[in-house]
Amino acid sequence: MQDVISRKEFCTSGQIPMTDLSCLAYVLEEWIVVEYLKKYLFHVVIVSLTMSAILGFFIVPLTILFFIYLSNILLLIYQRNSEVKADPLSDVWDSARKTIASFWDIYARIWHGYELHGVENLPEGPGILVYYHGAIPVDYLYFLSRLFLWKKRLCLSVADHFVFRLPGLKLLLEVTGIMPGTREECLIALKNGHLVSISPGGVREALFSDESYQLLWGNRKGFAKVALDAKVPIIPMYTQNVREGYRMFKERRFFRQLYESTRLPFTPPYGGLPVKFRTYIGEPIPYDPNMTTEELVEKTKTAVQALISKHQTIPGSIWKALLERFDKRRKSD
Repeated sequence: MQDVISRKEFCTSGQIPMTDLSCLAYVLEEWIVVEYLKKYLFHVVIVSLTMSAILGFFIVPLTILFFIYLSNILLLIYQRNSEVKADPLSDVWDSARKTIASFWDIYARIWHGYELHGVENLPEGPGILVYYHGAIPVDYLYFLSRLFLWKKRLCLSVADHFVFRLPGLKLLLEVTGIMPGTREECLIALKNGHLVSISPGGVREALFSDESYQLLWGNRKGFAKVALDAKVPIIPMYTQNVREGYRMFKERRFFRQLYESTRLPFTPPYGGLPVKFRTYIGEPIPYDPNMTTEELVEKTKTAVQALISKHQTIPGSIWKALLERFDKRRKSD
């Protein structure tokens, strides 16, 4: 070690003859090490920044997924400790529902300054809520939570079949009233006086709609047929800035074809910025025996689109949605 130090001092003192090969070798060695570090340190920094950016893009969606599984674990603990064997939709589960709803409502207030408007438009009896589907329907979880806390009312939800293939969520789905939504199930739920919610765009709308907030309902008519058969109103619903909070990567033909062939959402959502969320519930479309299924579908689509046009900047702006967190003026319903 002492020899290395003395060699360095000797080489850098300027008193070295050019013929000293040992000193020349030392200088070359040092230069090569510095260049090596410069070259690979740059790559390390780039990789680190890239990984940080990727983590930043997905950390909030992954956090939401973690909280969903945590909610299911809490329900399992409650079921085991209280030895609950009752029907998951019964009032026995209300204390557990209140705990879960309170957690999500606190998260909604802190992260998105969540507001719910138009609850007075919900019927006292049964009805079908039809809503726009964001990249991640976390706004819908906020709505369910606040509705239960405010009205102690459970809204049953129609979900895509892939949701029921997710492992470890069975109890949470049952207690919160999430169902595959066959015609018979929906009619029974409405007959029992429940609200039933559905997004006709479903996963396709979540994956392939964007900041233009285009409705992608295709030829979906089932909700209208059920509403006419059950003789219940349809209530439109929409959450402002839901696409600014969470987005999907721009559509690629491969992912579209993959979804259409498998009906599975392979495209991951990203984002999670703390933009302002406001859910608006529109005026109900009353049951009309003289209205056809097709007419009711178009009337519902027009009602949802009207909520979007009234409350949403098109195309959506992330910066405006963020600044709305600091706007204390409450927007009119």
